[in-house]
Amino acid sequence: MALSASAASAGRGSRAEKVRRIFERFDTNGDGGLDRNEMAALVVAVNPRVKFSEDQISAILDEVFRTYAEFILPDGRGLSLPGLLRTYDDGAGDVDRDFLALSLPAVDSDASSPEIAAGDATAHSSPPPGAAAAASLLDDHAKPLGAGAARPSVSSRAAAAAPAWATSPNHGIAFDSSWGLLDDLEILVKRLRSKQLRKGSIDGSGGAGNSNFDSFSEAGWSREISGAADSASTAAPWDETSRDYLTFVKELAVLRTRADASRSREEAFDNHMVIGRALSEHRLFRDALASFRRACELQPTDVRPHFRAGNCLYALGRHAEAKEEYLLALEAAEAGGSQSADILPQIHVNLGIAMEAEGMVLGACEHYREAAILCPSHARALKLLGSALYGVGEYRAAEKALEEAIFLKEDYADAHCDLGSALHAVGEDDRAIQEFQTAIDLKPGHVDALYNLGGLNMDAGRFVRAAEMYTRVLSIRPNHWRAQLNKAVALLGQGESEEAKKALKEAFKMTQRVEVYDAISHLKTLQKKKPKPSKGKDDGQGEQAYVVVEASKFKRVGRKTTLRQDLANALDIRAFERTTKLGHCDVELLRKEMNETDVPVSYSGTGIPEKSIRKAALEVILRRLLSFLKPDTFQGAIKAINERILSVLDAPGSGRVDLGMFFAIIAPICSGPVDRRKRIVFDALLWRPASEGSNGQIRRSDALTYIKLLRAVYIPTHGASDMLEMHGESDPTMVSYTEFLEMFNDPDWGFGILSTLVKLEESDHIRHGGHTCSICRYPIIGSRFKETKHSFSLCNRCYSEGKVPSAFKLEEYRFKEYGNESEALIDKCMCFNLHSKKLETDA
Repeated sequence: MALSASAASAGRGSRAEKVRRIFERFDTNGDGGLDRNEMAALVVAVNPRVKFSEDQISAILDEVFRTYAEFILPDGRGLSLPGLLRTYDDGAGDVDRDFLALSLPAVDSDASSPEIAAGDATAHSSPPPGAAAAASLLDDHAKPLGAGAARPSVSSRAAAAAPAWATSPNHGIAFDSSWGLLDDLEILVKRLRSKQLRKGSIDGSGGAGNSNFDSFSEAGWSREISGAADSASTAAPWDETSRDYLTFVKELAVLRTRADASRSREEAFDNHMVIGRALSEHRLFRDALASFRRACELQPTDVRPHFRAGNCLYALGRHAEAKEEYLLALEAAEAGGSQSADILPQIHVNLGIAMEAEGMVLGACEHYREAAILCPSHARALKLLGSALYGVGEYRAAEKALEEAIFLKEDYADAHCDLGSALHAVGEDDRAIQEFQTAIDLKPGHVDALYNLGGLNMDAGRFVRAAEMYTRVLSIRPNHWRAQLNKAVALLGQGESEEAKKALKEAFKMTQRVEVYDAISHLKTLQKKKPKPSKGKDDGQGEQAYVVVEASKFKRVGRKTTLRQDLANALDIRAFERTTKLGHCDVELLRKEMNETDVPVSYSGTGIPEKSIRKAALEVILRRLLSFLKPDTFQGAIKAINERILSVLDAPGSGRVDLGMFFAIIAPICSGPVDRRKRIVFDALLWRPASEGSNGQIRRSDALTYIKLLRAVYIPTHGASDMLEMHGESDPTMVSYTEFLEMFNDPDWGFGILSTLVKLEESDHIRHGGHTCSICRYPIIGSRFKETKHSFSLCNRCYSEGKVPSAFKLEEYRFKEYGNESEALIDKCMCFNLHSKKLETDA
């Protein structure tokens, strides 16, 4: 919740003094703590217009004492003074409003240093997860509106309110008519709740509770909107199909009509904002959205209704629309100047979260970074930035951001968890284990930390420990199918085949994913074919032992058989193609983007003109190209592209990418005829400013630069030396498309491997009857490589890795590649005919 303007000008000392006076006012027994009775008196006193039931008071106090357990004093003394201060720091209440409501003597703030006002209390410190999901001490359950609804008389509120306070997103009520609407709305909501509770349509918790809520972190990439009232962490609790709800909607329409009949546009705006905020806190997001939309119509340039509407849309799962509302709020806030400075960080945070929900992680990073710049003490913004950077593969930058978040908030369990993931990604496993363990110590049911620690142990070969971690995850979230699947793998690592099979079957029940079914089938196959143990490598699950031989011992029978190293490189590119899904992107779409995208020309450090754009803008183009992907799949594609392509194109780390060169880099792995792919590559290079007006030719130096970048991305062997030479290329001669093709198709210095890649693409669904790989025992898909002397067969992967059965140790191995079984049958018939002719000649 945003602090008021008075809080922005008050010093930390005056703020703490106000909290101390509030504390002493209610610490009636003077024992240094606020017990449940004293806390209840405080809640009632600062919310004089709200009539609480005993159950409501009890629920509020239960939440406070649970969320701030570390500040609860022993012997039943209750919440300490630091604990009360922490509740205000976390945005649970407005110190200045409560101080005014209690009519306490004024505090002289002149001697205090100014305190930074943030758009949300999370700018000072992120609230504990429990506080973010359920009751706030003095606002979220203690009053029907969001933060800041002042309770004194109209005249005292007007005297206390300054212009900055009035434009804060969490402002109070400005008109008496809004109080009347609020009271009537509260009656309607209570009536609806009681009816639906009586019929069992909703649970007694009001929908905000969740027995396992504390076990959920903000996730690797948090999807929560900050703030209790607008959090999308739990589903709305209401049955919107019931007759009672339809009656409520009709009665709500009457209140909206009263709001529209107000004497002024400003009063109508305030009325609709009050209705919207009250409905939002009751998690009636659809109805709240209608009120905020009406408020937007009344005051289109006001930041508050756009921000609140964005929160409602996000809670409803309408992420694209939420993003648009946040962008409108951002535009309004930036136009509002200093009056909207307090809310800017939170707009950037929520906009980033909405973009992540759409899969736009690079764009989200920019907004989290901007929030952290505007408010350096915003621990949540830094945590989200670190998590998003981890999500795009920038692990060192993620480590730095997460360490800063932890510096600001040492008990930030989710930040510790994500820091552990980043450290594991860069190979610092000892530190990673410490961070995961810290997260678990802070929150024993931290699912992400337990799951990731299991993954780390499995990577290290500690299968028993890994299985223990996955078992703990499943005890908290029994439907976590990934944990169930990984537990099966860990059990396989221990040699527990039967237990592993049971775990796999459970995983398949949970997800019905075909790859899990294939794993079960493969395990059954291995158990049926248990060869006798032999020297060499054996995985303990019945797979035949093998040895890895050097490439020089692999000989080809016929020129059509692919070289082992070429196949290894092509398989690597094919895996990247699958991860990014660029293989499903029509290469002609790149031409369309070049024709329709207007990119201003900029100049690099060397003065060369470029059509360069920021990575976040490139992500928008990629979203159009890969519009068929779900958000989480698109995030994975962006991570792979950022790690493999953008890291090469943006080697200096400027955050900008040459768009024409990027199109030329991805064109070879898009879908479409090979000749068309090559033509789009050349057209992309022609599209760059350096080639404009060149009569369909490009500079040889640009062609060489492209080939070197292409090989650095897809065939990184010797890529570093090529990159060092690149800046020295200055050949001014021009090359035509035909000459470019000769350079591109060169098998040694060009991208001749494209033909092998296309062969892999075309053979994805080719089976070879009952033939299985002699090493991995999986059915052979794609090309089959048959050793001519001993007649054992290898799949693409095992052939590229140089694996052969340890039973056949030879000086050299001669392989012939069969694209399908028809080729193998023809070859077998030819051999039979030759053998027959030889027998006839001998006779």
